[in-house]
This record gives sequence, structure tokens and C-alpha cells, in this order.
Amino acid sequence: MHDDRTLVEARLRRVLDERIRPAVYPESVPLQVAVWHAPGEPVPVAEGLAAPVEPIAVGARWGAPWGTSWFRVTGTVPVAWAGRTVEALLDLGFDENMPGFQCEGLVYRPDGTPVKGLNPRNQWVRIGSPAEGGEQVELCIEAASNPVILDYHPFRPTQLGDKETAGAEPQYRLERMDLAVFDETVWQLVLDLEVLGELMAELPVDSARRSEILRAVDRALDAVDLQDVNGTAERARSQLTEVLAAPAAPSAHRINAVGHAHIDSAWLWPLRETVRKVARTTSNMTALIEDEPEFVFAMSQAQQWAWVKEHRPEVWARVKKAVAEGRFVPAGGMWVESDTNMPGSEAMARQFVHGKRFFLDEFGIENDEAWLPDTFGFAAGLPQIIKAAGSKWLLTQKISWSQTNKFPHHTFLWEGIDGTRIFTHFPPVDTYNCSMKGSEIAHAARNFKDKGVARHSLAPTGWGDGGGGTTREMIAKAARLRDLEGSATVVWETPEKFFEKAEREYAHPPVWVGELYLELHRATLTSQARTKQGNRRSEHLLREAELWAATAAVRSGFRYPAEDLDRIWKTVLLHQFHDILPGSSIAWVHREARATYERIAGELNGIIEAAQRTLAGEGSVPLVFNAAPHSRSGVPAGGAGEPAVGGEVSLTARSDGGFVLHNGLLRTEIDARGLVVSVYDLRAERETVAPGCAANLLQLHPDFPNMWDAWDVDAFYRNSVTDLVEADEVGPGEDGVSVRVVRSFGDSRVTQVLSLAPGERRLEIDTEVDWHETEKFLKLAFPLDVHAERYASETQFGHFHRPTHTNTSWEAAKFEACNHRFVHLEEPGWGVAVVNDSTYGHDVTRTVRDTDSGTTTTVRASLLRAPRFPDPETDQGVHRFRHALTPGATIGDAVCEGWRINLPERRVDGERAVEPLVTVAQDAVVVTAVKLADDGSGDVVVRFHESRGGRTEATLTAGFEVAAVVPTDLLERPLGDAPAPHREGGRITLRLRPFELVTLRLKRA
Repeated sequence: MHDDRTLVEARLRRVLDERIRPAVYPESVPLQVAVWHAPGEPVPVAEGLAAPVEPIAVGARWGAPWGTSWFRVTGTVPVAWAGRTVEALLDLGFDENMPGFQCEGLVYRPDGTPVKGLNPRNQWVRIGSPAEGGEQVELCIEAASNPVILDYHPFRPTQLGDKETAGAEPQYRLERMDLAVFDETVWQLVLDLEVLGELMAELPVDSARRSEILRAVDRALDAVDLQDVNGTAERARSQLTEVLAAPAAPSAHRINAVGHAHIDSAWLWPLRETVRKVARTTSNMTALIEDEPEFVFAMSQAQQWAWVKEHRPEVWARVKKAVAEGRFVPAGGMWVESDTNMPGSEAMARQFVHGKRFFLDEFGIENDEAWLPDTFGFAAGLPQIIKAAGSKWLLTQKISWSQTNKFPHHTFLWEGIDGTRIFTHFPPVDTYNCSMKGSEIAHAARNFKDKGVARHSLAPTGWGDGGGGTTREMIAKAARLRDLEGSATVVWETPEKFFEKAEREYAHPPVWVGELYLELHRATLTSQARTKQGNRRSEHLLREAELWAATAAVRSGFRYPAEDLDRIWKTVLLHQFHDILPGSSIAWVHREARATYERIAGELNGIIEAAQRTLAGEGSVPLVFNAAPHSRSGVPAGGAGEPAVGGEVSLTARSDGGFVLHNGLLRTEIDARGLVVSVYDLRAERETVAPGCAANLLQLHPDFPNMWDAWDVDAFYRNSVTDLVEADEVGPGEDGVSVRVVRSFGDSRVTQVLSLAPGERRLEIDTEVDWHETEKFLKLAFPLDVHAERYASETQFGHFHRPTHTNTSWEAAKFEACNHRFVHLEEPGWGVAVVNDSTYGHDVTRTVRDTDSGTTTTVRASLLRAPRFPDPETDQGVHRFRHALTPGATIGDAVCEGWRINLPERRVDGERAVEPLVTVAQDAVVVTAVKLADDGSGDVVVRFHESRGGRTEATLTAGFEVAAVVPTDLLERPLGDAPAPHREGGRITLRLRPFELVTLRLKRA
């Protein structure tokens, strides 16, 4: 037989595009359209439905950026269409290639009943099947004219990302508003041909199966009369019956599809628009569930469910019904799909507390899986948190985006810093927006790393980000792929059923230890510094508010502000979403975030001050409140008292310019350039700064990544660097015992104050930057005379180690990484810590000196960037950072110093010292939360962990009478298998393994 394969394939493409697809809607009549443009922010549904409308014609432009237009479409079903299936085709000006990234709509009936969403790949509304001739049609569309931010030429700076700068130019053109006959036979033929054509393209050219499909497709195209597609579609379908009925091979890969619509809680749109995106998508999916008996849809992010409940009660009723039927599945058990690198210990725990509790309270559903398909890497402390929340599985997709190394597993056990292992799955389909294309299904089967020992994978299926979720076309394709020769098999199932199957079939999966580092999007650790500072400070203010309010409630009957704290926690958790905290959203999002963090700080400081005033009483005794988990200034952790008097600090001039700071423990030399050329540890008789180098060195790099401006920093940024060594001023600080340094560069200015803490081995650096650069990266460098092959980086409930070398591509790829409050390096017997109050990104490198063959290990904190997309004004303005260098520090010292810089002492005049509500005798044990129980019982909840990576015995002493001690999970529920700790009165003793996390509920007598 002659080879006519390319001829038939080309024929299929053209006939589908030009004849068969257009015949799905063979007849149509126009609808009448009128519109009301809301003058400002979105209005309630009732107001939009009642608003006065004016006629608008198809072809007219509409929609200022971020505007809302209410369209009213009316018409009559032609009498001749009686008994046929009729749909409204409502095209607001969609680009089918941009589902989720442009205009969208939610269709209502005149009485306010939601019908379904309108999206680029979902433009139809069913009117009748069968329709009644002469039926009057009236529909209302709440249409959002969201501008396209990420366009075909991506990453171009745009002012469209904030309504304050976006202007009023209409964004869209009304394309089609028709009633049309829907020919389901032709529609089914389209799906038959698409599935077979896409499968054929994935099979080997010389395979018999591909040839069988080719011949069947050729016969089907012969059977179609191109002048009467609708009359001959059934005849064409009959030619495909046999090839569509051929069963899959017994060894075929098995895909568990779950309907999904990954919706970023904010990104290229503000939070308020996400509320509407979720309403549109849930309307779509509940309607699809009613039509498709096998379809199952999963939605994560309890915050998004809460938005539907609060803002769209009519949609919420449909959602609750679908949940009760087991078809609409709450997934993930987190408040939002947060970043997991930067949230602190308690915040990461509370993501699960608030997420799981919402689903339990609303539906009685316990989530066993964490669902994080799009998060930018995973911190090494996360497995223990997942387990402590009562969950056991993790799903993610994003690691497939790594640029350098391909992750070796798709199903595996992920081991965290404490030894906890979580069963984890990366869907080999390599997308969380699967559309059931043959190329996607074939890729999943080919790509699956665990062939031979496992055969199940999961495919989240549907358009996300407001694209409307799963479509009826995806479901129709999945039905054909249920059991089809040459393809993986597809079945709709819940995430829970997938994980149960996967665990059963893979009894001994491989183990991955440590962080799941994404080799991409590293700049998200630095972009939008104010958002990151707002998060860090909110986390610590929440700790203080809970601690002092709980202490005052137990001691003095202070009203514990449970509802306020719950609300504020949820707000902070929302802003940890993986495009808000990472700094990768539009200007509008970060403008609102800054205002939100300022409001939160005001509320929390009010709670803290009221509780402390209650505890201190009236008086003139100067008290220091210490919220840190370690004693300082003679004040115990969690208590208040008169501070101990510290040592003295002296400031003298250097002979060749600059100054010397001295406090009896450290001697620090700052040269005439304002650079730190020596930090000498007098106790250890050891220099900290590497020979010939200077610390407190600000370094400026060009920063223009190949793509994803706010997200990425590419390794080549290091090829060019400017050391900022010229100083405008170097002189004594206002207190007379510090050094003030002023520098200018470009259009920016830096002011630093360097000081030694009295009685402490700590050089403090307070940096203020008035930043007006673009596409630049600012670093603060500390070249240290330390020989270390690895360094410790703080993460949730502990720390873990990264290498300082680049032996392999895996290590080289980690050229920018995340830490929380400290980085620590050490040689046996001596170490150095660099601590911070609000930065996350950093890098650590090592070189060997020619002069003495010694090793210089350089720690650099990432301060600021200036990407222009998606926010062209990223980080312009004034910023303040605090860092400290602590020579001679053990890992325990690093932990203490990290807490100290983030929880400054609070000074209050009162009449009495305040004893801590709970104390822990061992410094290795860090208390991260002291609070009253969420159930309102008045029980005191204490959460703590071993912080140094060793075993220890912890003795916790309660400062009140304890009736019982109950070990709990993060949701404060008793752990049935946990032995009761040893207790003698208010003294509770436990043994902790390295980094073990413990939550105790102390019932008050």
C-alpha cells in the first residue's frame, strides 16, 4: 500500500476545522443585547440585575480595565426549532487561547439564579433539549473586563495591573450573541475524530494500530458529505465504531482524572476578582456534575470555599448539594495553596488548622491529602506539619518545571527534617490544567518514572484561573479513553481513591530526603520586600498577641480575643498564597497587601498593649516583656520583669580612618569606606571576616532574567557585580556608640547604622534603602573565615543543611535559596550566624584563598530587586532591614538570635513582674505558640519543638494549676496513640527526638 499518511492527516485537520466543527451549530438567530456598565467596583447581583440597560450591538467595544458590565440578552426560540437542542452562544470577545487570562462572565436567570460561567473555552448556555418553539429567552451576564496582563509577548511592563493606573480604554469587542441549534451527533463526531487523530499522532508511524486508525479516519471522512455534514455525521461515526471499541492493553498506564480548576487566589488580578472567578467556576462545575454522572470535581483552598459561602449563597447551595453527593470534593485541607518556603512554623501549621477545620465544620470531611500543584518548591519541615495536621499524602506538579535536573520519581516517600515520611505524587502529565489531549495522555504514560512497580497516576483536568474548570469536551474525550487500544486508560476518581490505589500498588516506594527545591522562580524569595516584611512581622505579632492575651486571660480574666485572632490569622494565611507572598502578583495586589499588613499591625499591637497593661498593672516600675522563647536581659521567656544591666560599648577612631567598636566580647573595625574589615571574637581569639575581605558589603547586580521577571533570577546575574564601596558619610551614630554610613548609587541611597549589643557577641546592622533602581539586584555580603562544606538554614520547626560546594548539578542549581531567621556555619568548636528580621533569599558560596589556602565562605542576604513585570514599580521607595552577625555562635545561639531580632523587647511601666504562663527549662526546646484552645474551653495550648537537631528531655512547667495534659494534633484533637507525658503537678516531662514537634493541651483545674 502506498504511504498516504500525511495526506490523510492533513485532510483530517482541514475537514474538522472548516466543515465539521462549524456544523455543530448549523442554524442560528441573533439575540437582542443591552448593557449596563457598573461605574466602579462590582455591585451585588440584585443591583446588577435591576440596573437600567441600553442597547449594544455585536461588534461594539466594551469594558474598561477591571470594569464590570451587566449584559441582558433576550430572544425567542424559532417555532421551527421545536424538539431540537438549542443553546445560546455568548462570545464576549474571547480569545480561546487565553482561558483564565481575560474577560469572563457569570450567567444568571432574571430571578438571580446562577446558570454557569462564560469563558473562552465555554461559551454556551443550554436553553432546551428539546426546546419549545416560541419560548422566550432572557439571560443576564455579569461580565468582567479583566485586562490581559500576560499577553502573547509576555513580561512586557504594563500599567494595566492596577485600576489606579489602567485607564479607561475598552478592552474587548462583543463577538457573538446568538441562539443556535446544537447538533449533538456532529459534536460527537468531532470528539471521535479529535481523540483518534490525537492518539494516532502519538503512536509509532510503523505501528499497526496507527494504520488501523488512519484507515478508519479516512473512511469516516469519505462518509461525510461536506455539503451536508449534519445529514451524514451518523454515517461517518459508524466508520469509527470498531477502532473506538478496541480495548486497551492490560499493561496500559492508568490515569485517575479528577476535575479541577487551579485558581490562583490572586495573581494577574486582585483578590476581589478571585472571589468572582471562584463563583463562575463553581457554577460551571455544579452544572456539569448534574449533566455528567461519572464526573468528579475537586477544589482546594478553604478560603475560596468561604468566599463562595459569603458572597454567592445561591451558588453555595448548589456546591453543598454536590459535596453531599460525593461529586464536588474539598481537597488539600489548607486555607490557601500557600508558598511553603517562607511561611514561619506556626503559620504553616495554621494553614492546615484553618483549612481542615473549615471542611470539617462545613461538611464533616477530613482531608488526608495536601494539594499544592503550583507551589514554588517545598520546605524540608513540611512533612512533619502535614502529619501533625492528621494528613498523610501530598500532591504537587511544579517540580516538573525545574530547569536543570529532572526529578527521579513520580510517586515516592518524602522524608522531612524529623524523619516523618509522606506519600507523595507528582502527576507525570506535567500540568495541573490537563485538557485530555492525546499528547497529554501519551506524555503521562511515557513520562511516568515508576513503570514496572506502579501504573497509576493522577491528572488534574480542567482550565484554571477563571478558565471555567472542566469542559464537556474533556469529559467526552475521557469517556473514549476509558478503555482504548494504544492509549493509557482514564477514569474519573477522587484524590482519595487515587492515593489509596497508589499506596496499595506501591508498597515500597523510593525515599527523597530533604527539601523539594524548585530549580526555577528563585527570585520569589526577594521580590516585593514590603509584602515579605508584612508577613514576617504579622507572624510574630500574632505570636505575641496570643501569648500575652492567653497569659492575661488565665491570670487576670482578660477577654481572650478569639474571634479577632481567628480573623487576622486567616487574613495573614491568605496573603501567604503562592503568588502574593512570593511577590509575583500585579501592583494592585501588593498595594492592597501593604495596607492590609498595616491594618493588621495596628489591631495586633492594640491586643498586645491591652494584655500587657492588664498584666503589668499601674505603676512606674520599668518592665521588659520578653515574647521570645529564650530568656534575655534577665527576663524569662514569656514573662516580664526589670531588665538586667548590660555591658558597655565604646567607639574609637581608627588611625587610617573609620572606627572601632568594642564591647569586651567583640572588637569590630569599620574602615573609612564604612565596610567591616574585622570582627574579632575576643573570647575565642579568632577573626570572623576573611583575610583581605570586607563584610557589610553591598553588592549590586544587573537582573534581567530570560523570562518570568518577578519570579526568576538566572545564574548569569553573577557575571556582573558592582561593589558599593564609596561612602558619602562615615561617622558616629546619634547614640555616640554606633557608626552611621551613607552611600549613594544610581538613583538610590543607603543609610546604615552599625552597632554592638552590650554584653553580647552580636554586630547589628540596620539598613535603610531609598530604592529607585530598575532591573537590579541588591545583596548584603559577609565573607567569613570559615571552612564549612555545609551550612544550616532555618525552616519550619527546625533547620536543615545545604552544601556550600557545587559538586553536582543539583547543588549548583541551588544558587539562591530560602531561610527564615538565620543561616549558620561552623567548624568544629566555632561557628558564625547571620540573622535577619525580614529577608528570605540568600546565597552561600566558598572560595579558597591563594594567600594562605584558607577557605572563605560568603553569606549574602538578598535585599531588593526591581523587576518590571507584572508590577512595573516593584519595590520603589524606602525599605528598612535589620541583620546581625554573631561570631562564635553555636546552632543554639543562631536559633536564639533569630528569635531575638524578630521579637524586640517591649517596655511597659507597671507595678509587678509577670511570671510566664509556661516555661521550658531546656534552651534546645523552642515554644512556638502559647494560646487558648480554639474551642473556647479555656484550655491552654502549647506547641514546641526540639530546635537543634538532637535528642533532649524537655520539662515544661505550667504557671497555673493543671488538671490534665493531653497530647494533640495541630487541630487540638487528642492523639489516640500518643502516651500521656509524665506529670507531677504542673511539671510535664517528655523526651523529644531531633526536631520533634509536640502540641499539648493543658486543661485548667
